[in-house]
Amino acid sequence: MNRTDFLRTLAGGTLAVSSLSNIVSAASLSTSVADTAPFIQSPLPYDFGALEPHIDKLTMEIHYGKHHAAYVKNLNDAVKGTPFEKQSLEAIIKSISKASVAIRNNAGGHWNHSFFWNIMAPNKGGLPQGALASAINKQFGSFEKFSEAFNKAATSRFGSGWAWLIVNKGKLEITSTPNQDNPLMDIADVKGTPILGLDVWEHAYYLDYQNKRADYIKAFWNLVNWDQVAANFKIA
Repeated sequence: MNRTDFLRTLAGGTLAVSSLSNIVSAASLSTSVADTAPFIQSPLPYDFGALEPHIDKLTMEIHYGKHHAAYVKNLNDAVKGTPFEKQSLEAIIKSISKASVAIRNNAGGHWNHSFFWNIMAPNKGGLPQGALASAINKQFGSFEKFSEAFNKAATSRFGSGWAWLIVNKGKLEITSTPNQDNPLMDIADVKGTPILGLDVWEHAYYLDYQNKRADYIKAFWNLVNWDQVAANFKIA
C-alpha cells in the first residue's frame, strides 16, 4: 500500500458536520480556549468538501476527523490527574514549559487546528481591507511583499510545523514554529498573538499536492478568510 492509499484508508467512514458561520466572534474564541478538561473538538465552520478544489474533501475528513480528533483525545489523557486538568487550554499553552512533552504536543495540536479551521472559508481569498491592510502595508511595504515573506517562512520550515502572522508588541511579524508549537507558548523563539496561521505538516496537503508544499501554500491564499483575520487582529 502506497502512502496515498494509506491516507485514504485512514479516512474511514463519512463524517457529518454542521455548517456554521464563517466568522468566529471574539467571545466564542475566548470560550473555546477558556474551557478546561475534558477538552472538546468544535465542529468545522463549513462542510468537509467546501474548500475544494484547493483542499479536497478526503484530506479534510482525515485532517479534522483523525489528526485533530487524536490531539484532543490525547490531550485529555495527558492532563488527567495533573494540575493542567483544571487549567484552560490558553493557560496551558502560555505556560507550556512546565508541561510534559505529551501535553505540549497535543495542547498545541488542539489549539493550532482550532485556530486554523476558522481562518479559512470557501469562496474567500482576495486581499485584506481596512486597518489590517494598512498595518500590512506599513510593516511589509505591500501585500505582495508580505505574502512573499509568509510563503518563505512556510516553505523554509524544515520538516513539520506552522507559519504564522502574529502581533508582537503592537507590530505585525511573520514567524514559524516546529511541530505543534505556536507563538503563544512561553518556549517560542518569537512570541506574539497569532492572527493567521498555516499548517505545513504533510498530512495537511499530501493527497492533493504530495511533496509540493509550495503549490499547497499558493492554493491556501484562495481560502484565507480575511474577515476572520481582521477580527483576530482587532482583539490581538
